[in-house]
Amino acid sequence: MYYVYIIYSKNFDIYYKGFSENVAQRLLDHNENRSKYTSNKGIWELVYSKAFGTKKEALVEELRLKKLNRKSIESLIQSQ
Repeated sequence: MYYVYIIYSKNFDIYYKGFSENVAQRLLDHNENRSKYTSNKGIWELVYSKAFGTKKEALVEELRLKKLNRKSIESLIQSQ
């Protein structure tokens, strides 16, 4: 399975959208500052994830999520 996910940092009040085959490991990577964009931006929490059967489907969805504005992201999170 392939996943798209959204994580949130309360310290910086920001969302990050990504793609992974292992969301739990990826969240750990973000929280251990192993990702350039998310490093040193506080504790990250998983607020959304969705599974896909193919890598292509997941990457298409990740791109769609990255284009959404904050209000749309928050609506998506609330609706799950």
